[in-house]
Amino acid sequence: LKIKHNNVLGYHIEVTNTHLGKIPDYFIHRQTTANTARFTTVELTDLEQRLNEAADQALLIECALFEKLLAQILEQGAALSQLSQRMSLLDVMSTFAFLAHRYDYVRPLIDESKAFRISGGRHPVVERVFQNEDDKSFKSNDCCLENEKLLWLITGPNMAGKSTFLRQNALIVVMGQMGSYVPAKAAHFGVVDRLFSRVGASDDLARGQSTFMVEMIETAMILNNATDRSLVILDEVGRGTSTHDGLSIAWAVIEHLHNHLRCRGLFATHYHELTMLHTQLKHLYCATMRVKEWQNKVIFMHEMIEGVADKSYGLHVAEMAGVPKIVVARAYELLKKLAVTPNVKNASLDLPLFTQISEAPKVVNPCVDLGFEKDINELCLDSLTPKQALDFLYDLKQRLHKKEVA
Repeated sequence: LKIKHNNVLGYHIEVTNTHLGKIPDYFIHRQTTANTARFTTVELTDLEQRLNEAADQALLIECALFEKLLAQILEQGAALSQLSQRMSLLDVMSTFAFLAHRYDYVRPLIDESKAFRISGGRHPVVERVFQNEDDKSFKSNDCCLENEKLLWLITGPNMAGKSTFLRQNALIVVMGQMGSYVPAKAAHFGVVDRLFSRVGASDDLARGQSTFMVEMIETAMILNNATDRSLVILDEVGRGTSTHDGLSIAWAVIEHLHNHLRCRGLFATHYHELTMLHTQLKHLYCATMRVKEWQNKVIFMHEMIEGVADKSYGLHVAEMAGVPKIVVARAYELLKKLAVTPNVKNASLDLPLFTQISEAPKVVNPCVDLGFEKDINELCLDSLTPKQALDFLYDLKQRLHKKEVA
């Protein structure tokens, strides 16, 4: 005999079929199942009713207490809101202090001038990633946007760090003007009224806008709204269309930034022809990311220096990414032909993209190089047994090992 409860019967007495003969007459039958019968009594029904009433009363008391608490909170609403704001501010400031102390940030000097001098600037996020990798360290760079260096034209190969450099200087401004120390050895800049960024490539399928259309909309917004106190960073404007159109747009944008807006700006590009503008525009400064070549390999130093890039190293990057060697070799051949004897209509109007063209790496057949080609060609696969195939493979491995030792 057990007293149970469910949502249908409420509290009830459950008795197995083997003990039904022992049930008193005052038990009221409620339900029968395959193995049990369920009953109730007047006393149990009364007890259940009292329990339900008590639960209802408890709920009413709980609601009354909750409403009373809400009323007290509303009375202190202004004080609690002020407390919340101060706690939030304390939370942010303590985080700023923690980051500044742990990662060697510096207090920036911010005034009403139009100066912009960053010494040893670093990207706060990329730097943290490198700190988690023992074999890597983040390379800091200086940036000075004033006087004859008001607008920087940055060239250099892919993966050299141009976009990181653009972003880190923008982040330093944001962090400094929000009250934080900044990741640099020293920082002094005048108040920036607006920060504009045209970085990356993306389309807007929902609005039917191509990648180039999105790029032009954002560029137009920058040119129409920037002031002489703004900071503008532009990354490869014009790359989403043909070479001549893109080059013309990038050229005109640089002239507008320099001659009309006169704002502080960083302009990264792969259009090497734009570097000739530094002879025409007084406040344009050419900078590039330093690169070293060693044993036909490219080493990115991630260091910003004065000057222009002599090559884009795009094919080297493609090779590093794992593009098949035969494709890279063919690309070198085509690049050499296009640079020496351009055969595209009006291509002669282009300024030379490169001062030096690297020779395509030779694609070597490993079988010929190791002397295995003759043996493999003479092999008859149809008459070869599994054991003979394994013996042949073992012999090749032995010969390869001997060549490596030699």
